[in-house]
Amino acid sequence: MSKPDPDVLVESRLTDGVAVLTLADPDHRNALSRQLSDDLAHAVGAALDDGARALVLGAAPPVFCAGGSLDALLARTDPLPEMFAGLTALAGAPVPTVAAVAGPAIGAGVNLPLACDLVIATPRARFDPRFLDVGIHPGGGHLFRLASRVGAQGAAAMVLCGDVLTGQEAVERGLAWRCVDESDLDRTAMALARRAAARPARLVRRTKETLHRSLTLNDPDAAFALELDAQEWSMDQPEFTEALARVRARITEARR
Repeated sequence: MSKPDPDVLVESRLTDGVAVLTLADPDHRNALSRQLSDDLAHAVGAALDDGARALVLGAAPPVFCAGGSLDALLARTDPLPEMFAGLTALAGAPVPTVAAVAGPAIGAGVNLPLACDLVIATPRARFDPRFLDVGIHPGGGHLFRLASRVGAQGAAAMVLCGDVLTGQEAVERGLAWRCVDESDLDRTAMALARRAAARPARLVRRTKETLHRSLTLNDPDAAFALELDAQEWSMDQPEFTEALARVRARITEARR
């Protein structure tokens, strides 16, 4: 196996259909420099090109992500939209995404787990927006994604008032799905990702697309129609016929 490129700030490995992406700039607390953001965008794209059916995002300890690079923010040499390349790629991934957070996520660093479908945290995790503490308005869709998880009041508490959530509190408020011991973090995140990766790829992608489109609707009839179209599509796929045959075979065998 070749050694990781020391000049690449996001490491990637593919196993069992799951691409594990690791923020790998611990000397800078995995801060969102232009390079790290670009490397994350490239890693997401490369993983999808290689056939990844799920993504797990982790980080080299002890900090998950310290937010925007202070040097980059002060220099202002890169347009803000370009600084969000990694976040945009992660949020737009058509496959299930799982964030494994074992340390503090600060400022724009909170955007990365928020961009994932699931967040698995440890008790040592911290979710601390901290934008206003450095005199900058939240960006990257932070308020929208945060409020969709913790509600408007929760977003106000965290962003306006500086409330910080631990890993367990993040679960209780809806920001994370589970809080597990650090020794169980990778296993839990991978188990969930592997389950998704083992399911029919086109069906998983279509279901994720429907889920995201559903969140933009406020009419139950429109949601019904959206799901009906997708469900009828799924029943025309060979995977449906094959899965139904397996279920019937198991039932027949159980009755003998």
